[in-house]
Amino acid sequence: MRHNHKEEHRCDSGHSCCADEHKCCCCGDIELSGHNHDDGEQNAARRWIPVGISLFMLVVGLVFTYYEISFFGSYVRFIWFLAAYLVVALPVLRQMVREFTNCDFFNEFSLMSLATIGAFCIGEYPEAVGVMLFYTVGEIVQDMAVRRATGSIKALLDVRPETACVRRNGIFVETSPQDVSVGDVIRVKVGDKVPLDGTMLSEKSSFDTSVLTGESVPRTVRAGESVLAGMLNIEYVSDIRVDKAYEESALARILYMTQSAVSRKAKAELFIRKFAKIYTPIVFGLALAITLLPWLFVVDYVFADWLYRGLVFLVVSCPCALVISVPLGYFSGIGLASKNGILFKGANYLETLTKLTHIAFDKTGTLTKGTFTVKSVESRDITEDELVAMAATVEKHSNHPIARAIVAFAQNLPLDEYEATELKEIAGQGLQAVVEGKRILVGNGKLLKNNNISYDEAIDDIVETKVLVGIDNRFAGYMVIADEVRREASELIAKLRHTYKIHTVMLSGDSEPIAQKVGSDIGIDEIYGGLLPENKVEVIERIKSDDGSVVAYFGDGINDSPALALSDVGMALGSLGSQAAIEIADIVIQTDDITAIADAIKIAGITQRVVIQNIVLALGIKFIIMLLAVLGFASMWLAVFADVGVALLAILNSVRIIFKKI
Repeated sequence: MRHNHKEEHRCDSGHSCCADEHKCCCCGDIELSGHNHDDGEQNAARRWIPVGISLFMLVVGLVFTYYEISFFGSYVRFIWFLAAYLVVALPVLRQMVREFTNCDFFNEFSLMSLATIGAFCIGEYPEAVGVMLFYTVGEIVQDMAVRRATGSIKALLDVRPETACVRRNGIFVETSPQDVSVGDVIRVKVGDKVPLDGTMLSEKSSFDTSVLTGESVPRTVRAGESVLAGMLNIEYVSDIRVDKAYEESALARILYMTQSAVSRKAKAELFIRKFAKIYTPIVFGLALAITLLPWLFVVDYVFADWLYRGLVFLVVSCPCALVISVPLGYFSGIGLASKNGILFKGANYLETLTKLTHIAFDKTGTLTKGTFTVKSVESRDITEDELVAMAATVEKHSNHPIARAIVAFAQNLPLDEYEATELKEIAGQGLQAVVEGKRILVGNGKLLKNNNISYDEAIDDIVETKVLVGIDNRFAGYMVIADEVRREASELIAKLRHTYKIHTVMLSGDSEPIAQKVGSDIGIDEIYGGLLPENKVEVIERIKSDDGSVVAYFGDGINDSPALALSDVGMALGSLGSQAAIEIADIVIQTDDITAIADAIKIAGITQRVVIQNIVLALGIKFIIMLLAVLGFASMWLAVFADVGVALLAILNSVRIIFKKI
């Protein structure tokens, strides 16, 4: 448990921190460096051993008591349950003493300790063992979630390229990127990520930049132009001169921002910790007052009788119902979400979703499908099929994603009847070829203008990617190619706005005109384009700076990692999102349906209502029985029955969440 540590240090806020787990006991800050995930898993497994022992002894003790086994007399019974209690209670008792030395007298450690010791004092041994046992299980589950979060960030760090192919003495050898110096020449093969920022030495190559910018269109980089670490080489083997050390590379900056964002991310405190700050001192003070104050005004005051009333009051005050039902309510909400394809990585995110004021979306791969398709075709003097067939015949010799989109669009046309000869690529413009004796030009407006082919200039105002076709020095038509918007995107945005009153924002690495076009079509409230990862972080920070703002971010790539980590709730698509985004996100939509976000918010609302019902139920009934205890009308049996009965009702109320229909 987090209470059983040999070393401590202080976090920035001055809290006592657990050095061996790299987690602050009070604020939950996580230190990533030096964390051994395997050791953490082994420690977690070992921590279940005392829980198993205590549970076994509790069950055996209850059976022996029920059947009145002869050797299980009062003395043996006390020793047996005391041993079962101490197995799980010692770490909590030690932590209570430690907090006392720091002048922190009212916390969940003292609450658990006082309530269970009080139960022992009046002979309710199973009650004491059960409460401490449930509390210990909750602590272990919480710490497992923290360890998993730490492992998720560590997995993100492992995305970095592990090797660089650097030129040494005329030959290329593999080495660590940290060992490469500024000015060295590295070689990046097709399919490999660029390990360091540099300048292109080879003639050209195409790079997938989505890892850095989220930009859906691959970028062609030519000799003398910049290449950034994290880009994926998708065309030719490329030689690059290193311009920046590893620690200063673009990818290293993203990873650093992710770590920094995690450390700044708001941590939701356990309900019992906040509750104990007020509840524990009041209950303890009242129990003491019930025992001692009557001496001042009761004529026939008997200390033993009023001590009994005080202990009954203390037992009634035991928060067993809350300790069990509150986390169970959240776990049931997580279970309902799982049944609907939504993975919550912590119960606290259910609570946070009920307070959302803003949701920020990445565009490519989130609101759109992240794949190019031919959106429309306009032809002049020839049929659309002829235009597409001519263009596809030329483009099938290219590996560019836009070319592949055109070829895929023409898959039902008889392309085998055509053959392209004299194929020539014009840098930065497009392709030229001869098909069926006709000179075909396929590319952008610059290609046609340089060949003295005029076309309607209004075509240039189309914000999506345009592929123009010229045949024998005449404009033949054009195709509009775009990243396809998810059909359910508009439905989701409308539901978020009208049902949940949530302000929507889109943060995209695509150009401003494209971002504005897509966002407006979907119905986004606030749209930003041309953003790098650090720009997305700046927008998230600005929104969070407004009083009362609670922000969720929905993204799918490593370039979204800093924003995912910094937001109050990070969301990702499990079916299509990158592994890095899935690991860093707090909520993962396991299907390809983004409307599940609205379902997640609905489930969070259901869970929150049930949790509040449990709190009101538990505190309301306890208050009544406490009052009866003060007046002397509540026996110990009534106290125990009230506590167990309330717990049972709260548990049943929590479990019914699982059977809700969404």
